[in-house]
Amino acid sequence: MSQPNPLDFDSLWDYSNPQQTEIKFREVLQQIPEKDSAHLELLTQIARTQGLQRKFDEAHQTLDQVEKNIKEESKVKVRYLLERGRVFNSSKRPDKAKPFFEEAFELAKKLKEDNYAVDAIHMLAIVADPATSLDLNLQAIAYAESSSDEKAQGWLGSLYNNTGWSYHDSGDYESALKIFEKAEAFRMSKNDASRLRIATWAVARCLRSLNRIEEALSKQMGLLKEFESVGETDGYVFEEIAECLFLLNRKDEAKPYFTKAYAELSQDGFLVDNEPERLKRLKQLGN
Repeated sequence: MSQPNPLDFDSLWDYSNPQQTEIKFREVLQQIPEKDSAHLELLTQIARTQGLQRKFDEAHQTLDQVEKNIKEESKVKVRYLLERGRVFNSSKRPDKAKPFFEEAFELAKKLKEDNYAVDAIHMLAIVADPATSLDLNLQAIAYAESSSDEKAQGWLGSLYNNTGWSYHDSGDYESALKIFEKAEAFRMSKNDASRLRIATWAVARCLRSLNRIEEALSKQMGLLKEFESVGETDGYVFEEIAECLFLLNRKDEAKPYFTKAYAELSQDGFLVDNEPERLKRLKQLGN
């Protein structure tokens, strides 16, 4: 049996488990000579795993190692810029992150690294104000759709999703639904069950915003069955089922779903830090 190529480390990413991904990356790092540019490139991804674990100081230290060894404009530098920006953004410093994403975009364009150019625009959209964010997401979609790079095209599912939320946040629910459905179709075409469930959840959430509550509830109940079939649960699905039942004045039925939603989502560090009122409401309605 042939051994996996250590240079193909990006295929080892599991974004839902950054701690385990870091362990795998460190094992691979030992197989790549320090003088090889891939060594530095992998360090940028180790920094990303640390950022996702909210170990921001460690992530910056890892990126400091990369920065002092960058000798030229290269893919390594693009990835360094992206990850430095991501760590700043994840630690609630979007203004500090923005220049890194801008530089990453310009350098990726210059090097014809479409995959990372799209990544950079999508990150710029995340740190932008709502109106600018929508424009940037649409630019990113156009960039990815026109690229011959399969990895750049692979961004489309995430970009459709992000653009849908930009429309949704601005109150344009009809436009949001159209692009969420586009994201759902994209995920279906890729036969990616876990990401398809996320896309379907977004469609259902948008249906609730459009006051199409019965349709939204039906989709969320379908998702609940899917998760149960693979032995999993999802707090966001519980939350949406609860909200739909609540709006349909089926409050007694909603209550246990609010309870389950709070039990799971109160363990989500991002929600704890950024949406305490949302969690407080789930707890109150569950009790």
